[in-house]
Parts: sequence; C-alpha cells; structure tokens
Amino acid sequence: MHNPKTLLRVSVIGTVLVALCCFTPILVILLGTLGLAALTGYLDYVLLPALAFFIGLTCYALWRKKKHDACFDSPSTKE
Repeated sequence: MHNPKTLLRVSVIGTVLVALCCFTPILVILLGTLGLAALTGYLDYVLLPALAFFIGLTCYALWRKKKHDACFDSPSTKE
C-alpha cells in the first residue's frame, strides 16, 4: 500500500469491529439466531488474537503514516 492512510483506515475499522464483537454480545445473538450457538465457545480463540492483530496493525499504520508525513513535510522536498 503506497498510501498509509488506507492502511490506517482499514486497521482502525478492523479494530473497532473486532472490539465491538469482543465486548458486546453481538456475535452470540447472531450465532444464536442462525442456529450456530455451539460455536460461541470458540469465539475467544478467534476474537482475542484478531483484536491483538488489529491493534498491532493500527500501531504499525500510525508509525508508517508518521514516517510518511515526516518524509513529505521535510524542507528538502519543498522546492
């Protein structure tokens, strides 16, 4: 990805979505209505690593955006 804003946008959306599913019973209700309530016991094995991944991805995207902004805001490129 050449534009770090896209990576940042995707990672923040992913983090919010996974956090919403971790801390609210949205997936439990959804799986219950679909008849897949037996899968709710395995949600912790999927959601917690996904949350850690998206938080890490957000930190990486912020670092890349900061580096990208510093590179393009330097006085040597403003000629």
